[in-house]
Amino acid sequence: MLEFRYDTQLLIEGENLDEDNIREYFTNNLKGDCLLAVGDEELIKIHFHTNEPWDVLKYCSTLGEIFDIVVEDMDRQERGLQG
Repeated sequence: MLEFRYDTQLLIEGENLDEDNIREYFTNNLKGDCLLAVGDEELIKIHFHTNEPWDVLKYCSTLGEIFDIVVEDMDRQERGLQG
């Protein structure tokens, strides 16, 4: 059984984006693991395993425009089903 079920990935396009601030917010406010927040001041790639992907989307949408959103159910994938 996976502790965090959903592999959540997206891009954030905005202005003055800060990887460190984003990582800090995730660490302090969202439950999950495998965080990746990389990019520059205008585009950040997010990868995060969580049970609440909607919280990730809600937060990231406050930073700029979000797109290329992928939420995959890793529990289903582990059972050989489409995620």
